[in-house]
Amino acid sequence: MREITYLEAVREAMSQEMRKNDDVFILGEDIGVYGGAFGVTRGMIEEFGPERVRNTPISESGIAGAAVGSALTGMRPILELQFSDFITIALDQIANQAAKVRYMYGGKGKVPMVLRTPSGSGTGAAAQHSQSLEAWVAHVPGLKVVQPSTAYDVKGLLKAAMDDDNPVIFYEHKLLYKSKSDVPEEQYSIPLGQADVKREGTDTTIVATAIMVQRALEAADELEKEGISVEVIDPRTLVPLDEETIIKSVSKTGRLVVVHEAVKRGGYGGEIASMIAESAAFDYLDAPIKRLGGAESPIPYNPELEKAHVPQVPDIVKAVKETLNRK
Repeated sequence: MREITYLEAVREAMSQEMRKNDDVFILGEDIGVYGGAFGVTRGMIEEFGPERVRNTPISESGIAGAAVGSALTGMRPILELQFSDFITIALDQIANQAAKVRYMYGGKGKVPMVLRTPSGSGTGAAAQHSQSLEAWVAHVPGLKVVQPSTAYDVKGLLKAAMDDDNPVIFYEHKLLYKSKSDVPEEQYSIPLGQADVKREGTDTTIVATAIMVQRALEAADELEKEGISVEVIDPRTLVPLDEETIIKSVSKTGRLVVVHEAVKRGGYGGEIASMIAESAAFDYLDAPIKRLGGAESPIPYNPELEKAHVPQVPDIVKAVKETLNRK
């Protein structure tokens, strides 16, 4: 199997679907000749033309509104927002229109759209271009929320998102775009709501999202040298959430560390922790649940402060040891 980057896997998933389905098109700022803010759509306008790779004005609300409207009339739009922070500008169209139309019209209207957007810190993009706001949209009934962590996952999950008749918010972490993994050339789909056990273990469960999956795996490698066996679970989708896989893992290990980049307060890690507290897995816990998340401040521009703002490998190692009462 060939190895490609996360970025290439996103492009390939969209291109393969657009060749198969004329109802699929892409819209967003600078996605045409320029190829998008991170180069994901580079070369696509040459193949599909400006009608299906549509440059838009700088208006996230307008882009989202156009996507909702076209989806309601039978198209299957993929809108790209240059940075996930800009969802804030389009939130009315996303939360009050896209998320609710199917419910309000008794299923007679549907909004099969995918909102793709780069998220997270680590690129020096500072306070307004580095946030992780996935908990905001996960709170809205009617929206599905995806956070792939590998090139293999991103291609399969994007295919599933494009096939879904509901609006899907699809987060692509900036630091993962250059990461590589084995990816089949043919189309394939990974069901939304199916977590992946990235590493099996017996002592502690780590549930991590996006870039934190890679850091959790690095931490697990370090901990293994000290005889500590860590199981790493990647939910892959926040909505729907694969509760069964997480509950099964925590019931086995008796310990849970939840790691995400978003600010800890109000972050999605609290949802996972409360789900375990309300499940049968609670009776198997041998230590309090640990949550790791971002600091309660805007993300700094300074690279050292930016790094300190979000969990790193040593933080995860320390948290796991605390669940085991080890230093």
